[in-house]
Amino acid sequence: MALNLLLGQTLYFKGDPFQKPWQEVTNHCQDGAVLIDAGHIRAVGQRTKLLADFPEAKVNDYGNDLIIPGFVDAHVHYPQTAIIASWGKRLIDWLNSYTFPEEMRLSNPTYADEVANRYLDIALAHGTTTMASYCTTAPASVNSYFEAAKTRGMRVIGGKTCMDRNAPVGLIDTAERAYDESKYLIDKWHGKGRAIYAITPRFSPTSTPEQLHILGALWSERPECLMQTHLSEQAEEMTWVQDLFPSARDYLDTYEQHGLLGARGVYGHSIHLKPREIDKLAEVGASVVHCPTSNTFIGSGLFDLMGLAKAQVGLGLASDIGGGSSFSMLRTMAAAYEVAQLQGVAIHPAQLLWLATEGSAKALHLKNVIGNLKPGVEADLCVLNLNSTSAIDQRVENANNFWESLFPTIMMGDDRAVRQVWVAGKAV
Repeated sequence: MALNLLLGQTLYFKGDPFQKPWQEVTNHCQDGAVLIDAGHIRAVGQRTKLLADFPEAKVNDYGNDLIIPGFVDAHVHYPQTAIIASWGKRLIDWLNSYTFPEEMRLSNPTYADEVANRYLDIALAHGTTTMASYCTTAPASVNSYFEAAKTRGMRVIGGKTCMDRNAPVGLIDTAERAYDESKYLIDKWHGKGRAIYAITPRFSPTSTPEQLHILGALWSERPECLMQTHLSEQAEEMTWVQDLFPSARDYLDTYEQHGLLGARGVYGHSIHLKPREIDKLAEVGASVVHCPTSNTFIGSGLFDLMGLAKAQVGLGLASDIGGGSSFSMLRTMAAAYEVAQLQGVAIHPAQLLWLATEGSAKALHLKNVIGNLKPGVEADLCVLNLNSTSAIDQRVENANNFWESLFPTIMMGDDRAVRQVWVAGKAV
């Protein structure tokens, strides 16, 4: 296989900029290069040196464009692609009015194929190369998702959403079906190619204790899988959980009691956490996922990014399609910045970019697999044009340093800023 040498600015991290000063862990090279060999990064360094060391490599010169890891979207619902930007509902109403009717349509494999392929094409156009997606309760929706990713060579995470109450009849399964179908899908997909399976109870209100318990048992049998669910998204939801689980100490305890709390657990939203929940998440090494456009679009609340970072809870960033209002991780970073500003914190661009790449990869237990530019990591890359629109370009003309050149693309960029995407070492 031919070597590919990508030339441009490069940016990668040597540590967590929420735990150490960003200046200490950030590596930016103005005249950088990335060498790709057999689907992996072989070398990162100065372009003059790598050009000299590997004269046989095919050169891809991106000029002043920025080469970064592909974006990692740690929490999405690909079946909701067609209902993104649906007007005016709180969480429970939004699920009943838009989400559940659309998800029932994906029991048709043909339609599931169409939506899965459409979603992945849109995600790639925005520079997202990996995502963790909820499918529907229909196994066909899981097959469609993993098949579509397989044809594109993408590393993706997904799982059958499990619900046995408080949902339409067309989406309801049982505790036994949730176990059997999830186990079948794990055997079919997990670890095959670049597919990773996540055991996926939607959230406590749509699962009986019996279903949560049997999914916890499945996770203990297959601990190599991830487990993804929702936690503490809206106040009304939390009241509902308390009514449904009167013996639980808090929302997290509804999972903890049934074996659904652990290091490979990924908990979306996690806005209204109590001190015990924060301490427990940190203790077990679990991760929470910030979904800023969704949290504001549906009116859920303000995620305490800096407080959770201080507590050393694992952190990821996500679009939460379709409750989120943009497929773009650039727009998602901008929303995270805006939410933090409302809480009196100006997040540095280095921290935002880390969240959207290595941070999310780490939250999904894919550190050193994707999400960074270093030898041995899979070559999923995004090349950003930092002058993609006239509005951005005029700001960059007045930039005093690299970060002032990057920040306008984070705040105002979209798919037009994505010059090129590489997946498993191939340009797409």
